[in-house]
Amino acid sequence: MNPFSKKELLSLFILFILVLLITAGWRNYRLYQPSAIQSDIPIEIYLNDRTGLDDLALMMDNLGVNLDSDELKWAGRVLGWRNFRTGLYRVDGAHSYEEFLSNMAKGIQDPASVTVLSGSDPERLALTLGVQLKADSEQFLELFSDSSQIAEEYGLTGDELFSRMLPNTYQIYWTAAPENAVRRIYSEFESMISNRYQDEIGESRYSISEIVTLASIVEMEAKVADEKPRIAGLYLNRLNRNMRLQADPTVIYALGERRRLLFEDYRIDHPYNTYINAGLPPGPITNPDEASIRSVIQPEEHDFLFMVAAPDGSHRFTRTFEEHQQASAEWRRWIREQYRLRDERERLESQNRE
Repeated sequence: MNPFSKKELLSLFILFILVLLITAGWRNYRLYQPSAIQSDIPIEIYLNDRTGLDDLALMMDNLGVNLDSDELKWAGRVLGWRNFRTGLYRVDGAHSYEEFLSNMAKGIQDPASVTVLSGSDPERLALTLGVQLKADSEQFLELFSDSSQIAEEYGLTGDELFSRMLPNTYQIYWTAAPENAVRRIYSEFESMISNRYQDEIGESRYSISEIVTLASIVEMEAKVADEKPRIAGLYLNRLNRNMRLQADPTVIYALGERRRLLFEDYRIDHPYNTYINAGLPPGPITNPDEASIRSVIQPEEHDFLFMVAAPDGSHRFTRTFEEHQQASAEWRRWIREQYRLRDERERLESQNRE
């Protein structure tokens, strides 16, 4: 004899269904709740290789992501996401298990912020890109050689390609191939320089490569950004008068080291030494920023031909050689005074130690 009445059986069935629905609803809530994974500050997760669920949970816990590791592993098994692709993934704010784990399993990465600085050289830029992206720095350095496929494709030398690595911060996928990363940066040069200043470049007596070469000298010469158009105008005045550029940065480039120049340095036999060679050097000496390039395209119009450094990092500009000699003498006196003060300070410090 059935111990339960039909009414009781119906009640038990309804209760069973309610429990089933509540359990399913709670499980779905846990899987899809928007705050299952949280971080008050952006946290970047770098997966160098294909990574399993347990290793991912441990990595995220070590990075300080706010989550329940056991529940994360449960969610991954339920959703079927057990292995995750190489890439950079960012925890910023709140995420659901389904959203975050599915993105990592499918390899839907967050882009990395890649910063290119001005005043660099191919070796340092390659090292910087290698640190900020997954590719090896040697792979980037090879792209800045004359024989690289990408340089040949653009009809540039390796140095010319490097000089078009426009300083900026770029959003590039961490796993991007070096060629793709360089193409992305080069496209910024095309957009910000070649296209924006197309009319001015077309009307200039100098090619885009010559403009970038002169801009690279301005980049290394100008310690005060506001002086860039004036420095560019001065160099253009010299070129227009068939004077030698006599730009210290080109001598430093020829020497291969950044230091205070000595008198004999200006006589170094090198194609980039603009103290002994007329005209522009054979190529750029660094990667100039947009302001330096613009200063050559839109220089300040004046009749200055000479400049000498000032104590605050700026320059004193003069029109005649006699004025330049006077300014140079004042600069040398200031330098000698600084040396005297330094020696006196060191002497007093030595006496105090005794």
